[in-house]
Amino acid sequence: MRTGKPDTLGALRASGYASRSVKQEMRENLVARLRAGGPLFPGVVGYERTVIPGIVNALLAQHDFILLGLRGQAKTRLLRALVTLLDEEIPVIAGSELNDDPFRPTSARARRIVAEAGDETPVEWLRREARYNEKLATPDVTIADLIGDVDPIKAATRRLTYADPEVIHFGIVPRTNRGIFAINELPDLAPRIQVGLLNILEERDIQVRGFPVRIPLDILMVFSANPEDYTNRGSIITPLKDRISSQILTHYPKDAATALAITRQEAWRSRGGPRVAIPEEVELLVEEIAFAARESDLVDQSSGVSARVAIAAMELLVSNLERRALATGEEPAWPRLVDVHMLLPAITGKVEMVYEGEQKGAEIVARALVGAAVKKRFSARYPALGRDAGPGEEGGPYAPIVAWFAAGNGVTLSDEQPFAEYEGELGRVPGLLALAERHGANREERAFAAEVILEGLHQHGKLAREDIDSTVSYKEALKFQLMRRVARSEGRSDAN
Repeated sequence: MRTGKPDTLGALRASGYASRSVKQEMRENLVARLRAGGPLFPGVVGYERTVIPGIVNALLAQHDFILLGLRGQAKTRLLRALVTLLDEEIPVIAGSELNDDPFRPTSARARRIVAEAGDETPVEWLRREARYNEKLATPDVTIADLIGDVDPIKAATRRLTYADPEVIHFGIVPRTNRGIFAINELPDLAPRIQVGLLNILEERDIQVRGFPVRIPLDILMVFSANPEDYTNRGSIITPLKDRISSQILTHYPKDAATALAITRQEAWRSRGGPRVAIPEEVELLVEEIAFAARESDLVDQSSGVSARVAIAAMELLVSNLERRALATGEEPAWPRLVDVHMLLPAITGKVEMVYEGEQKGAEIVARALVGAAVKKRFSARYPALGRDAGPGEEGGPYAPIVAWFAAGNGVTLSDEQPFAEYEGELGRVPGLLALAERHGANREERAFAAEVILEGLHQHGKLAREDIDSTVSYKEALKFQLMRRVARSEGRSDAN
């Protein structure tokens, strides 16, 4: 018994409590929440004008609904957040199996308790968190798991015949009576099991085996699924799809800024270890890797690229900075572009390749995605390339840099170098740090910008890059080497 709450049926009736169906309860609570303003689903970012209005409309219409979208689109989080629209507590008959309403008991056991005890029927209060259940659909899920079956042990122990409704052992769906039941990955449920859900969605009742008794349920049924063209393991049968009143499409973040807000919320960054500093430009670069994957011809787009790619990559970046801080004693540790190549484990396991991608190899594709992300940030933030196509030509701001490499010079960068050594290596390239000057508020940010310039030139074919373990070396592009060799063979004065 909770203090101040009626603990018997008579006391509950005297208190003036009025029962509501779960859908009516959620509708009224949602209306009150909308009038009060504020976020309906805290922690869900990027759906304010798309998915959330669809869910609101479905709840106002008292619809069962399905969220349809690729992996990593917050479908399960949204379904679990529906709990906040339930009353904080509701009364149930104490000891009932189906959270029976004291005023309208549905199970045979609850009706018997009320018939025997009358107004002294004990009442307990069920918190909203206990009114939500979910099931991950798998091919081995049975009707007994979801709906129920006859329990011969109960029949023998209590000396009941199989004709007695109290021999039924109820499944998880009826045990969620007066609550919300979610099924994730609905197409993975065997078609014959999906058929067992038809009565629940339309007639709102269940039947177990051959029992003539029907048990009406008060329940909100919600589902999630990947699009059918991706889920090859199964599909949603047409009659069930027809009875799910609303289908709501989810999606990935539409821009890097929205994706960054999600990653900041989800990634584990405050660890209490060595101090690290990650500028927003680096955060956006990590997000662009996921966007590059969603645009790549080497990645299976029907499978999707989860938001977990950027979240896991950010956590690995923090770890790499911690590792360097512990090794060098330099705090706070600032990111370098070479650190980003240590994030490949967060990409290779989460991105499904098409045949061409599988032929190239997961790591090569992941490096290509990182390169595409850098190229996009380089094109957006740095001066456009001039006619610095080769040594000796008039060109843009990068001509002296390209010419220095074309003369046979190179730099080698590592995520393990102390900052002074790392900065000194970049400083060997004439004009590089000066060009990066306006792209950073301190030496660490400017060094990062300088490395982005080198990678941007590589992505545009101006420089060659060699990756060995955790080091990256930039040198003259092969075409410039060939040009220099031709010039020397012809005895031209611009050969160097």
